[in-house]
Amino acid sequence: MKYLVLFAGVILTLAGCATQTAPPPTSTAAPPIPPIPTPTALSPTPTPVELSIKVTSELANCRFGPGTIYLTLNEIRGGRSLKAVGRNDTSTWWLVEDPINPGGFCWVSTEVTEEPEGMEQLPIIAAPFVTVTHVDLRVEPNRMVVGCDQFPQTVFFEAAITTNGPTLLTWQWEASTGVTSDVGTLIFQEAGTQIINEFYRINAPNDYWVKLIILTPNERVEQVTFPVSCNP
Repeated sequence: MKYLVLFAGVILTLAGCATQTAPPPTSTAAPPIPPIPTPTALSPTPTPVELSIKVTSELANCRFGPGTIYLTLNEIRGGRSLKAVGRNDTSTWWLVEDPINPGGFCWVSTEVTEEPEGMEQLPIIAAPFVTVTHVDLRVEPNRMVVGCDQFPQTVFFEAAITTNGPTLLTWQWEASTGVTSDVGTLIFQEAGTQIINEFYRINAPNDYWVKLIILTPNERVEQVTFPVSCNP
């Protein structure tokens, strides 16, 4: 009888274990869907303003910049119509399409043209950046033959420098002997050409060179060479 009771208890215990409920599966969160960007509406590109102006003087200078201090690029005869695309901040000069240089632009004074209607629609254009446009560097003498007992000798350098407007010029000389000058400065009040000079002493025969290094307003290098020989 005891065995029957024990056996029945074992059966009940196993039945209880078999009826336990399994834990529900853990749900995996789906990755967030990135938002789709909304296309941005493109604003229309503004149409450049162009006004027609007529030259009223017999001849009008078309210049590199808005003022008589800038280089004259060409002359335009009276009665000709021009396309103005801009103005300076005082509305005293027009930036126009250069009729003589296709694709180029130049500045014409309002004093020699008719004032167009709607000129306030023209954008204000800043004055152009002034540059050194030409350098003519010379050495004197450009060749030297002296007695070998006649050293040292002196050579002179001259540079004619041209700009297309007012600017501050800075430069430096450099020689093949290793000598470098201090930085020089020169003010251009208007477009034009100015002269600078320098000299060096030569102590022996050789082939020499000298460089003129323009530092501002734009970098530029010019060089001359000169042979020096001697007779015993």
